[in-house]
Amino acid sequence: MSEQAMIQKTAEAPPKIFWTRKKREQLAGWLFIAPEVIGMLVIAVFPLVFSLVLSLTEWNLVGGLSAIHFIGLDNYINLFHDNRFIQGLKNNVLFTVGTVPLTMLLGVVFSAVIHKKLYAKAYFKVAFFVPYICSTVAIAAVWQALYHPSKGPFNQLLMQIGISDPPRWLVDTSYSLIAIMIIYVWQLLGYQIIIFLAGMTNIPEELYEAATIDGANGIQQFRRITMPLLGPTTFFLAITSTISSFKIFDMIKFLTDGGPNYSSTVIVYQIYEEGFEHFKMGYASAMSWVLFLIIMLVTSITWITQNRKVHY
Repeated sequence: MSEQAMIQKTAEAPPKIFWTRKKREQLAGWLFIAPEVIGMLVIAVFPLVFSLVLSLTEWNLVGGLSAIHFIGLDNYINLFHDNRFIQGLKNNVLFTVGTVPLTMLLGVVFSAVIHKKLYAKAYFKVAFFVPYICSTVAIAAVWQALYHPSKGPFNQLLMQIGISDPPRWLVDTSYSLIAIMIIYVWQLLGYQIIIFLAGMTNIPEELYEAATIDGANGIQQFRRITMPLLGPTTFFLAITSTISSFKIFDMIKFLTDGGPNYSSTVIVYQIYEEGFEHFKMGYASAMSWVLFLIIMLVTSITWITQNRKVHY
């Protein structure tokens, strides 16, 4: 082919189109998801990164952005020399250890009873679930009356059975955290029951029929069939309940305000107190990241343990 022919063929070739149909469709897709991506960046990612940066600074919120001073890891070092933070951390651990296993145990037992042995199941499902969807402040107000040291029905009952000096519950350093734990278990129990019931519904009835034919009683069926097949459900509730227990705040704020003598103070309450009452945003941010690391560690341990059980 001559040079002149090649030049003519090149000149006649159609120009490349940049905005092809595929690219237009891709642009339309990005435009549709852009509000969600922007919202996630503004609401989630930016505050997360900003709080990490703040945890390395000393910042009085009243002083504005110009009052931010970089101090490195001093906030984290000071945390573990802060007796109030150590007390709050201990209270958080006690609260989690005292509520999560108990709530899950009661949840699976009540679920098994409702699922197998109880008439009017729909009524009991609603009755147990109502406290979970009610306002926490309203629930706390009711329990505050129940816990009244002299006129509350709990102490009235205890005095009638011969206990002359019953606990003062919310105003007693030995019982304030226990009192809140009781309310928390009562409120969360309905959610646990509903989730466990959903898991039990998915277990084939043929397994129970075969076990009955083989002579297994109800307890044996529960141990050998129900509990193993509820493994994923139990794992899910263990993770969510642990995270929820570390985030307890509103009930403590309303009932005890962290007292008496910091006996019911937890980390989230201290974050609120340091950040929005004392305006120490850098110190509060450091607390937030320590809490995040603790939750991530507990979740990771639970996840690894569950995966090992599945493989075995």
